[in-house]
Amino acid sequence: MLTDGIITLRALEPIDVDTLFRWENDPSLWSVGVTLAPYSRKQLWDYVNNYDGDIYSAKQLRLMVSLSDSGETIGTLDFYDFDATNSRCGVGILIATPYQRQGFGLRALHLGEEFCRKRLSLHQLYCTVGENNLPSRNLFIKAGYKISGRLHSWLRTANTYSDAFIYQRFL
Repeated sequence: MLTDGIITLRALEPIDVDTLFRWENDPSLWSVGVTLAPYSRKQLWDYVNNYDGDIYSAKQLRLMVSLSDSGETIGTLDFYDFDATNSRCGVGILIATPYQRQGFGLRALHLGEEFCRKRLSLHQLYCTVGENNLPSRNLFIKAGYKISGRLHSWLRTANTYSDAFIYQRFL
């Protein structure tokens, strides 16, 4: 188990379906992810029950962020586009609104980085963050990520496009 005593990163479990249902179907979050339409509970149930958690075969890993003392799930930490050959992986994070700006996201990123460095021997993590997503941009900067590029007109919201930044952190 990955923990710092305050939060724990744990495997995806069937009990997470309702939590994922709330988060994945929150339209206010769609602009910071890749969701285009709502998910059904059945789709999420199938996803959770067929999820194998092997980053080497699936090229992704989802970890749930929980409070260590109560076990309450407060977010997710996703590793995606895992590239073992080049020793890198994308990272994305969601912390539920009531738990934002309390340091939980930074703790989760640090625990995830330690896991990636020690268990996966990764050289770097990266992410793409929309220019208007200031909370995420600030989180990644605080965690030691550096801007390595700007993607112009990269993200579409309704009929407008906005830029995105690529952040990298060498482990």
